[in-house]
Amino acid sequence: MIKKYLIALSLFSFFSLSVLSQDKFGPITLSYGQEIEDNKQKIVQISGEINGKIYTLANKGKKYYVKVFDSAEMKLISTNLIEFPELKNKDLDFESLKVIGNKIYVFGSMYDRKNKEFDLAAIEINADGTLNDAQKVIFKTPVTKKKERGAFYFKKSPVENKLLVMHATLFDKEEAIQYEIKLFDEDLNEITSHLEKVPFEDRRDLEFSISDFDISFKDDIFLIINESYRDRKQKKNIEKFEIHAFKKDKNYEKEVIKLDFENKEVINCAMLATQDGLLQFVGFYSSVNKRGKANWKLKGIYSGTVDINSNEVLNLKFNEFDYETKVKLIGERRAKKGKDVKPYYQTHSLIEKPNGGLILLSEYQLVYVGRTGGIGPLGITPIQFTKNEIIVTSLNPDGTVEWSNVIAKKQRAAYSTLSIGFFGFAGSSNFSVGVGIAIPVSQLGKGPEYLGAIPIFENGKLTVVFNDHKKNTGVTDIEEIRSLGNYNKSIPTAFTFDDNGKITRLDPQELQEERLILRPGVYYRKSPKEYIIYSSRRSKDKLGRLIID
Repeated sequence: MIKKYLIALSLFSFFSLSVLSQDKFGPITLSYGQEIEDNKQKIVQISGEINGKIYTLANKGKKYYVKVFDSAEMKLISTNLIEFPELKNKDLDFESLKVIGNKIYVFGSMYDRKNKEFDLAAIEINADGTLNDAQKVIFKTPVTKKKERGAFYFKKSPVENKLLVMHATLFDKEEAIQYEIKLFDEDLNEITSHLEKVPFEDRRDLEFSISDFDISFKDDIFLIINESYRDRKQKKNIEKFEIHAFKKDKNYEKEVIKLDFENKEVINCAMLATQDGLLQFVGFYSSVNKRGKANWKLKGIYSGTVDINSNEVLNLKFNEFDYETKVKLIGERRAKKGKDVKPYYQTHSLIEKPNGGLILLSEYQLVYVGRTGGIGPLGITPIQFTKNEIIVTSLNPDGTVEWSNVIAKKQRAAYSTLSIGFFGFAGSSNFSVGVGIAIPVSQLGKGPEYLGAIPIFENGKLTVVFNDHKKNTGVTDIEEIRSLGNYNKSIPTAFTFDDNGKITRLDPQELQEERLILRPGVYYRKSPKEYIIYSSRRSKDKLGRLIID
């Protein structure tokens, strides 16, 4: 009897260890559930956690799946193939999987050639991960032709009980940008919608961007449109920067907030609607020479604040990079000559500070698409993702820089694919949608998801977690950092920042050979202290939790 008890106790201990295996460094604990035995489909998105279950999106080839996990033990419950019913006798293309309130939906799109419209349909996911029989068409956007069908973009409300969807495209012959926005409740009932064409005059140096869109805690909607070109006669750079506002207490009637940028070229923009009734926007800007031509390199960071209630622009500040930051980014020799930073940095995260300021994380990102080899549909295209250092800028409430520093990292992932399908940029080279810069779901599961970083902001302290070369342990100097090419041999590390922006690096005390490799491109923020994560090593995959003390 005692022997049987000891065997049972040993089995229980082994089971508990496998379910709650941990990896700890500094205040960060990574704990994992059971190994995912059915791991042929790789998880590319963690969509949410409701009613004791975690819902994830996985793919294999061109097929997508809903994987459902038990929240307590983090074990796989079911794997369900996403098979859309036909819409107008045509197949739907996968768009997204979203958890909205207590409902889960999968979205698919289709170009209707007969009616010249781009449709978006939604199907509710049952609690067990299977698709419901009912299908709901929520968009029927008029377009000119298939090449100008544009793309759909999704954003959840801050409390994740509403869904904001935007469609955007370029009508080349009409010289107009069309966007349509719709706000839905958790049952996908339409709350409001707006369809508009924004005309422009096509010019040689024209750059037109829908830079960002957002929804506030009060369910107000905001969209930023930026148009810039060079007026050769006046030898002047024309910069049109508009915020289109749709406020709930004004029945979502469109309001336009215009800002003046003189002798500056806006490179990108991200915005954040705060709980205090403010709309904050921030991004990089470029200088303009005497002929009115932008040099298309980063001069510094601009920051602005709008009072949502009055539409008054409270501040607009332009902050040039300080010498120390430029030395880290372009080297001492170039910094001394006054050279500017290359324009390869994209907004990674925008974080609101307790005092009303912001923290902007901007990551170096390049995508190299090689020459396709092979014949016809069997052609193989090599692709390489590079995600290097992150510029961290802490801004005061008035838009001035409090401190700035650089997270030193060099990351690379390469693979080959039969198809590209990048980023969903709607339109041609002179029109872009800035909200589409993240790695698309179709490219995850092939390596890029190991790159990037997870930002954590809790109790006024910023911590950034990422994968790094094991020989970089203890290194924070960007000049000394080794490049991470083989992410399968990486270690998790974290940089923490004090009130003055000084960096402290946290590394695991033990370099475990069989440690699971974190995938920073696939995570879900449950709370400021807790994140649901996905890690793997060779054929071993596990869902887990990242908790910071």
